[in-house]
Amino acid sequence: MFAALQLATALAASSLVAIQSAQAQTAAFHQPAKALPGDVRIVRAQDAVSIDWPSAQGERAQLVLSLDQSKPLIRGISVGGKTVLGDVDPAGVVTVGTRDLKQGWTVFFDNPRNRPFESFPLTLSRNDITVRAEGGYTKVIVGGAAAGPFSGTYEFTIYPGSRLVRAAMVMSTQREATAYTFDSGLSVASSAALPWRSIAYTDVSDAIVRREGEASRKPAVSPKVRARMIVAEGKSGGALGIVPPPHQFYYPLDYANNDNSAWYGSDYRDLKGRAGFGLRQTLEGDRRYVPWVNAPPGTVQDMGVFLLPDGGDAASVTQAALAYTRGDRFKALDGHRTFTSHYHVEHTEAFLNTARFQQSTGVPDGLESPEFVKRFKDMNVEIVHLAELHLGREALDRAGDRLTLLKTMHAETERLSDDKLLLLPGEEPNVQLGGHWISFFPKPVYWTLDRKEGQPFVENDPKLGKVYHVGSQDDVLKLMEAERGLMWTAHPRIKGSYGFPDKHKDTEFFKSDRFLGGAWKNMPSDYSLPRLGSRVLDTLDDMNNWASKPSERKFAPGEVDVFQLSDESELYAHMNINYLRLDGPLPRYADGWASVLDALRGGRFFTTTGEVLIPEFTIDGASSGEEAAFGRNATVRAKIEWTFPLAYAEVVSGDGTKIYRDRIDLTGSAPFGSRTIEKRVDLRGRKWARIEVWDVATNGAYTPPVFQKAK
Repeated sequence: MFAALQLATALAASSLVAIQSAQAQTAAFHQPAKALPGDVRIVRAQDAVSIDWPSAQGERAQLVLSLDQSKPLIRGISVGGKTVLGDVDPAGVVTVGTRDLKQGWTVFFDNPRNRPFESFPLTLSRNDITVRAEGGYTKVIVGGAAAGPFSGTYEFTIYPGSRLVRAAMVMSTQREATAYTFDSGLSVASSAALPWRSIAYTDVSDAIVRREGEASRKPAVSPKVRARMIVAEGKSGGALGIVPPPHQFYYPLDYANNDNSAWYGSDYRDLKGRAGFGLRQTLEGDRRYVPWVNAPPGTVQDMGVFLLPDGGDAASVTQAALAYTRGDRFKALDGHRTFTSHYHVEHTEAFLNTARFQQSTGVPDGLESPEFVKRFKDMNVEIVHLAELHLGREALDRAGDRLTLLKTMHAETERLSDDKLLLLPGEEPNVQLGGHWISFFPKPVYWTLDRKEGQPFVENDPKLGKVYHVGSQDDVLKLMEAERGLMWTAHPRIKGSYGFPDKHKDTEFFKSDRFLGGAWKNMPSDYSLPRLGSRVLDTLDDMNNWASKPSERKFAPGEVDVFQLSDESELYAHMNINYLRLDGPLPRYADGWASVLDALRGGRFFTTTGEVLIPEFTIDGASSGEEAAFGRNATVRAKIEWTFPLAYAEVVSGDGTKIYRDRIDLTGSAPFGSRTIEKRVDLRGRKWARIEVWDVATNGAYTPPVFQKAK
């Protein structure tokens, strides 16, 4: 297999040499016959083509591409009449490894980094350039892109009303079992004059660092950065940022580490003889399971980043980029509270072990205000549901007995909660039911996981009160019913829940209204897909097709499923958030938080990566979790807000057997908008229906279903 890869490398290298040594040739240019949407204008010169578009109110931007194959492809990128960068080529490296397909493509527990892999630089023959409309946007397609076993095109996408330009290697491979990563950027020949004044980025102390002039072409380095971007400041002013799709770009890991996701300098990896800057994907990740990205044979992988030109400096373009993620903060919405779940911060274990080490009887030194508390508050995360005690038996026994662990978790979550943050106890207990699952109670509850023979189900402790003991599926269900708790499958159909919830869909506990469903996260990664987290969205649809009565209806709130957090963690990229429909002030810990569980159980929420919001959604006036009399002309209405330009919305419904999708094209949307979308859908015979909305960076939001009115 890798002999074939080496042959592909040799052929790619020889073709690149041939291109460079050949006399100047002009790429064929194919211009659309009709006017392009959004007042995008094309001007053809003898050896260049200019794409000009409205980039903001009263402002136009311009991308000029050279048709002369002996010159850099990008002759210039301008905004407001100012050229911010020019005479650069696209740069890319694709690292190709092999997937372990023992569990198919829906896999996290895999490490292609531990098997032979090889990296390939992007080559671009540029034999033709085609401009065409794609919905309300414009695509500029450069032919002849290749990187090892991958081949296809290099594409720029223009979004009228936005300065953003998507720049992507759009390629596929027929190679079997491929897992890969990619790096992307812009570069010049090492012998060429630098087209930028400096390369800049924001470091983890939130200071802008500049490498000016020749310092920017020293041997390549990959610094830790905030805001997931790197910037070139132009020689005559202006700046160009390279910005990743904020959530899609990062394949799933257990730790949200800051993995040095930018690069600049000379001879970066396989870009020999080139100086440049760009973004990179880590090969080593957190050195646990590092699954990379799926590339099933024949799928078209869109390896894209965004170019963002700006008339100001690095600080200005960084601020402009962060506007697309609302400053890595979740917007406050009237009538809603932000809720997130599944964090293995293991504060309980750290508290007990540190207290023992320090011989302290109060809060141990250093744990007065854990870093994760500030991170959540800074992001406007209001309700956090932990998944503590997710450690090996030896580590737990060293920290303390089960009831001591629970008592400490309850005391610490109460201490760290206030009127800005409600920190709630929770576990991923993974006993009795099969697969991995999450527990959530409306108040502190004491329970043990291994009921002994003859031990009562519940007993009264003189200090703790009720203590439950569970030893079977029936016991778990009895506990949830007695305390009005909820349970759901963690990471359904992947990780330790491979095969679940499907394997227990016929059990009494699964059919109970105490079993909420399964949690959503983008895992695994596949850049051929137009949405994130299809694994769980498909599971949500299947679960509601299985339901035979209202008590069996299921939901899929978002989960994050990461371990310890620090001030350096790249948390936003791995996050999603749930907006619960909760009026009034944040619940007080001392009063309990039954309203949070009621909102989840009632389907009164929507889930989002943060950039797309669905503050209102109804079908014939019924909101998510409610019932409507589905008919021929059911009116689906949703109020939506967004930052990145939109791609599409989809009304998804099911009849108990099949899934149906009614798409609403949203291309042509300028960034930073809001509107109400409405569609008449024939929902006769359907049991449920919901909506999803996705943008051009594959950020999105979805709602729980509205259900057919019970007869």
